[in-house]
Amino acid sequence: MRALARRLVTIVPTLIGVVIVTFLLTRVLPGDPAAYFAGPTADQASIEQIRTALGLDRPLPVQFAAYVKDLATGNLGNALSTGQPVLSELATRLPASAELTLCALILSMAVAIPLGILAAVREGSFVDHACRVVTTAGVSLPVFFTGLLFVYVFYYLLGWAPAPVGRLDVYLSEPPRITGFLTLDSLLAGDLEVFRAALAQLALPAATLALFSLAPIARMTRASMLSVLSSEFVRTARAAGLKPRTVVLTYAFRNAMLPVVTTLGMVFSFLLGANVLVEKVFAWPGIGSFAIEALIQSDYAPVQGFVLAMALLYVALNLAIDLIYGLIDPRVRLDA
Repeated sequence: MRALARRLVTIVPTLIGVVIVTFLLTRVLPGDPAAYFAGPTADQASIEQIRTALGLDRPLPVQFAAYVKDLATGNLGNALSTGQPVLSELATRLPASAELTLCALILSMAVAIPLGILAAVREGSFVDHACRVVTTAGVSLPVFFTGLLFVYVFYYLLGWAPAPVGRLDVYLSEPPRITGFLTLDSLLAGDLEVFRAALAQLALPAATLALFSLAPIARMTRASMLSVLSSEFVRTARAAGLKPRTVVLTYAFRNAMLPVVTTLGMVFSFLLGANVLVEKVFAWPGIGSFAIEALIQSDYAPVQGFVLAMALLYVALNLAIDLIYGLIDPRVRLDA
């Protein structure tokens, strides 16, 4: 528990740095929020009046002090584009981003881990070469290009996928909000029609992110498995007459999991960033598209809230990985 407390203490400087850097970066970005919201026909007096109302005419240290004071009370400010509190907007949109990211990660794991294991067990075979091709494609293709390509092929040419208009067709009503995940909420409500529609809308953006995240997971699984399969204890297990399946899954893969778990944590953080582009391509109403719209409008508060939320998620993810380490390998203990 002392080690856990020490890790929690080290989070504080990280968050302080994120707050400072985010505040400064939003202030040096091109664009003037007051001029944007005053409109193209506004005169200079109206722009200055709006700037004063927003507090943008004050010195940066004064603005930063006010920002930190609001953060201390849990106030992330208001989104000028929607007129709603940023915290409320993030809470409303976060489940959409989380559902997309988790589905993509699960899909990529379901493909990448078995593919990496087979590529390691059958090194130099067709499966191994296929693994290299898939991982190379996943690394080389930008997510926005993959998303546009999927839309063109599966929606425009083949007609298999629904229109990329968000999480649900406009003719359907959302189920009662319980978790914020449309697929889960529709199942809990017993509405199979909405479930099928939500799953269909989720398929292409999740596949886009899954292809992006598949490459590092498959490559790390293959490399880690090759290292473990050549170790002494695996050769001993084979010499003892154990079944190949038992040797690979019980002995080899369990010892190869630590690097894979580390990669999963990194990939999840990458997906949080890639979400921004995918959400714009598929009109997905998540926090990524919310931040992009705010950035275009030079709306500081949503951008700062988005970056802070991503930092908190990333820190929590790293802490969860440390906890998982202790469960996978008894030699790695959080209280050591």
